[in-house]
Amino acid sequence: MFVRLSAAIAVMSLLSSFALAEDAKLTDPQISHIAYTAGVIDIAAAKLAELAKLNGADFDKAYVANEVANHKAVDSALETTLIPNATNAELKGLLQTGLKIFQGHEQHAEHVATSLK
Repeated sequence: MFVRLSAAIAVMSLLSSFALAEDAKLTDPQISHIAYTAGVIDIAAAKLAELAKLNGADFDKAYVANEVANHKAVDSALETTLIPNATNAELKGLLQTGLKIFQGHEQHAEHVATSLK
């Protein structure tokens, strides 16, 4: 759970650090790096999840809650910052496809979270 929360915070920190500069605009390489980093962190968190101290239903609830929070953060970053700032059409299209996939994952995680309550 901590790793997922850290991932969401890391992505949002990257975005906010760029926003602090006056008239800052993310470049395509920066956007690509942020998107790639978010994916790597998500995969690493999934691998570490089996090391958590929680078991059974407690683990399931915590894991799904983190999935929902992580996907909300990434979806927001894609919608409000990464896609609008991408100038390369191919990158923008890739990010838009990624957003649709992540939104689907978020909806699935929300459905699973509801069923675990």
